[in-house]
Amino acid sequence: MNYTIQASQRTPALIIYLIDISASMNMLMENKRRIDIVYDALSLAIRQMVFRSTKGNRLTPRYRIAILAYSDDVYDLLNGIKGIDEIASLGSLPDLTPVRFSDSAKAFQQAEKILEAELPYMQDCPAPLVCHMTDGVATGDDPEPIAKRIMQMSIPDGNVLVENIFISDHTLEGPIAEPRRWKGILADTALKDEHAIKLRSMSSVLPESYREMLVEADYHLASGAYMMLPGNCPELVSIGFQMSAATPVR
Repeated sequence: MNYTIQASQRTPALIIYLIDISASMNMLMENKRRIDIVYDALSLAIRQMVFRSTKGNRLTPRYRIAILAYSDDVYDLLNGIKGIDEIASLGSLPDLTPVRFSDSAKAFQQAEKILEAELPYMQDCPAPLVCHMTDGVATGDDPEPIAKRIMQMSIPDGNVLVENIFISDHTLEGPIAEPRRWKGILADTALKDEHAIKLRSMSSVLPESYREMLVEADYHLASGAYMMLPGNCPELVSIGFQMSAATPVR
């Protein structure tokens, strides 16, 4: 399980985004709504995928993407999985509008269904990734058992990867002064928040191939770091979405 299969037109990577749109996403971070910071970071990650899928003037669909926004219910923003070429032709992503509560278990269940349908056709592809962004405790069922089931699903390249971006000021003992020099959340990192501890248990270890791509972008996450980002500033939220797109590409 080396996570070394490269995304190509014949073997595209699948990324499923689960975006918490509960009412608290209207709260401000550095004078911008949290939801707007997330929208900008996701849009940047999509643009990077377009760049990494372009040779000359030709955009080849090296990535396939689903975006599920969730509150009490789950909303499929793209109406199914779309190739990066189809998303590029949209011009911009659909709006993210905060609503009420936060039932992340429903979102993970929907991701599980997508993976059950897709994995039989992905035996030659990079291992899929589920990127979950949230800013608070889930109000519905416990999502952890579902996330753990997803992390046990596999294809030859490796198990399905689960990443968590947790928008909170209460994850770590103190602020991260230099995000580009930060080593990441490790097994022995002290976490102040019970929900952060749960999210770490729902996060995959960052594959070395992904870590190398992030080092090329001047982010120095340590070997063994989890695919979990404490989104307490816009740059860390952005790093989280960049991490989701760090699949090796051909």
